[in-house]
Amino acid sequence: MIFTSKKYQFNQSLPGINITTIKKGLLFIALLFSSTGIFAQLRIGVGARADQARDNGVSYERPQEYTISKITVSGIRFLDPNTLISVSGLSVNDKILIPGERISTAIRRLMEQGIIEDVAINITKIDGDKVELDLNLRERPRLNKFTFKGLRKGEIETVTEKVKGNKGKVITDALIKNIQLTIKKIYVDKGFLNTNVQIKQVIDTIRANNAALIINVDKKKKVKIDDIQLIGVEELPDWKVLAKLKSTKIKAPLRIFTPSKFIPKKFEEDKEKLVEYYNKKGYRDAQVTSDSTFSTDGNNLKIILNINEGQKFYYRNITWTGNYLRKTEDLQRILAIEKGDVYNPEELNKRINGIPQGDVSSAYMDDGYLFFSCTPVEVAVEGDSIDIEMRIIEGKQATINRIILNGNTKTSDHVVMRELLTRPGQKFSKTELIESQQILARMNYFDPQKIEPKPIPQADGTVDIEYNVEEKPSDNIELSGGWGGLQGFVGTFGVIFNNFSAKNITNLSKWRPLPAGDGQKLALRLQASGRFYQTYSVSFTEPWLGGKKPNSFTVSIFHTSSDNRAYQRALERQYGNNPALLAMYGATSSMYNGYFKNTGASVTYGKRLNWPDRNFSFNASLSYQRYNVDNSYFIPGFQKGIANDLSLITSISRYYLDNPQFTRSGSQFTLTATFNPPYSVLRGTPAADKFKWIEGHKWMFDGDWYTPLVGKFVLHAKANLGFLGKYSGSSEYSPFGRFILGGAGLGMQNAMNVGADLIGLRGYEEGVVHELSMDEAERLRKGEITLSRLGGLAYSKYTAEIRYPVSLNPQATIFLQVFAEAGNSWGSYKDINPFKLRRTAGVGARIFMPAFGLLGLDFGQGFDPIPGIPNRGLKSFTFSIGQQIR
Repeated sequence: MIFTSKKYQFNQSLPGINITTIKKGLLFIALLFSSTGIFAQLRIGVGARADQARDNGVSYERPQEYTISKITVSGIRFLDPNTLISVSGLSVNDKILIPGERISTAIRRLMEQGIIEDVAINITKIDGDKVELDLNLRERPRLNKFTFKGLRKGEIETVTEKVKGNKGKVITDALIKNIQLTIKKIYVDKGFLNTNVQIKQVIDTIRANNAALIINVDKKKKVKIDDIQLIGVEELPDWKVLAKLKSTKIKAPLRIFTPSKFIPKKFEEDKEKLVEYYNKKGYRDAQVTSDSTFSTDGNNLKIILNINEGQKFYYRNITWTGNYLRKTEDLQRILAIEKGDVYNPEELNKRINGIPQGDVSSAYMDDGYLFFSCTPVEVAVEGDSIDIEMRIIEGKQATINRIILNGNTKTSDHVVMRELLTRPGQKFSKTELIESQQILARMNYFDPQKIEPKPIPQADGTVDIEYNVEEKPSDNIELSGGWGGLQGFVGTFGVIFNNFSAKNITNLSKWRPLPAGDGQKLALRLQASGRFYQTYSVSFTEPWLGGKKPNSFTVSIFHTSSDNRAYQRALERQYGNNPALLAMYGATSSMYNGYFKNTGASVTYGKRLNWPDRNFSFNASLSYQRYNVDNSYFIPGFQKGIANDLSLITSISRYYLDNPQFTRSGSQFTLTATFNPPYSVLRGTPAADKFKWIEGHKWMFDGDWYTPLVGKFVLHAKANLGFLGKYSGSSEYSPFGRFILGGAGLGMQNAMNVGADLIGLRGYEEGVVHELSMDEAERLRKGEITLSRLGGLAYSKYTAEIRYPVSLNPQATIFLQVFAEAGNSWGSYKDINPFKLRRTAGVGARIFMPAFGLLGLDFGQGFDPIPGIPNRGLKSFTFSIGQQIR
């Protein structure tokens, strides 16, 4: 504290000094030296000139009372003066003693805020008993930037993202400590337990009252686990117990997917999961009594777990109380737990509340009893047996009052509402609520992971149901182009608008880039390879024809042209003076001196069925195609002429998948039957032009099953079968619509355009998997046909895949898979051998991006080579885009 001739200054420049401590010290000195007058001399002499203090009328020895007439604040740039005056506790018109406790308290309160580095309270004017005070403050500097040492560029970006929110804040000890802990936690969570973070503050010489932090991070080495010692484990094998520590693993040379590293947070989670595992096995009282970690070599550690397994318990008697609407025997049958079963609280709760359409709660909630509850209570524990009493509160039936929809920023409300099974006025149903959630996921307009249905009970006994969704991109685009030498320009343009709105075509304000939101589907595709190959297709689907029932209507048209004469003319222009090159490129072969054209249209009607359950649907399509062929190898058995294909295509399917991008559980199957009119039967005699009007029938079955395995792994099994038939023994099998097996396949639409079904079989070249009939073998020997274009009258294919998700982000869903496949096609029914299949296995990856659909890359190894063709028909890499391999 300093006296001067112009002002009386109380100065505290050391924030670490405790005011209370100083006061106690001064009191002690006063008591010690009061009799000698030394204390008065000390007070006056602390860095002060007593004569100047007396000139201003202020004396340590005789404090005087003044009234504050004015308070000003100086020395600050960013803080609010009025707020600081308020914090100090001083106010205009206050009466205070100078010197006095109020001044010390004001200094302390300002310093306690942590944002002030220095405080001085100055008397600027004394007029009688009036005094004017000035709070002269120096702010702590604000954080301007970070400088990191000891980290790589990518790490700096990660750490900066975590701490950048502190920029602009006042630098305090607490702020620095918080930044240290944040950075250390980042690396502790990665296994660097010994990370050291040092922070140094540097004043910014350019910006006033700003400073930078130099952060030195020493990660040190990652801490790994040398050994885990289990004490007290007797009932279960050690390896099973260690397997339940999912994120806490002993280091091993071949450990790849879960590398050894010690993360305290994960270790605590693993201990909880271990106890849960014991509980599932009936060890109701199991617990981890203690754990210890010991450093082994400075970088690694050893863990000791003390486990008390306890006794294994079993169910004895299960009784029910409070159930008036449902019989005890019915509830017991649904619960499906018998006397003598191993006691498992998790499974018990699951059978009460966790299995849609198969738990106790569904028996009530599907009939509107939303407020139902069932509490299992242990009423007796004797020896290794437990008696359970199921205490039920049935409640009242709840009727749905309102449906609330949030988050559909693009899709119209009516498009979502018409799909929901929960509707106002109906009784609440738990099963229908869950199935409505699955329906929203199958629409493919919303992120399946973020669809959240929420029942909201009302005071009048009704319930509102709120559906929270998040839109995701659902349209696909395919765009590529280039220059193909002899072919000239090669390009593809395709778009699929899965949420189109036809009624808003004339409303330009709705074009973003096309009108959307009504759930219709518009698909356009153009592909050209110079004059050699061109294909165009367009289709439109209305999923709710008439707007009242889920009956779909689709119209599509397409045209394909492949002209090998243009290819031959280009070769002649390029190599006209070199017959050897012309022969090498096939220009002299009649096989490459023709064309193939296909034009068609179809209309399809689809209907959802309620029987056997609401997951079934029926489709009927009337299709017409016109083939114009001249000396073409595309359709073996039909080298020249015009063929007409009028067909009725019917299919029945069942679709029940939990997620269309990465399915964990469910199944889907489709049975398709295609019929041409029986012209030969109606005529009674074979026609002179037997393929002018194609006849016959075709049957196909496609089935997929998904089931979860251990952890995130999913098993996907599927079967694909098909065969062609004819109406009479005198007619021939149609050369169109046959099955071509091998490679990735080209998808159904492209298959229709070339008059065949192309079936993928990874590990082999496109279309080479085929068992030749005697006639086909002879024609192949003469060079009239190629193996890659032979189509079978029948085929079968079986696949097993184990999938593992890498990312379930809707912007890029990625999963890996290992697969095994087997399949074959046959050119004659008498040669069919269902056990003679071409086998293959490999690994692959799938990436689903909304803009491009499904991208697939597979590496397969065929185990049954096909002799007599280049590379024995094997093909390691298979690439697919926009489709599943069928």
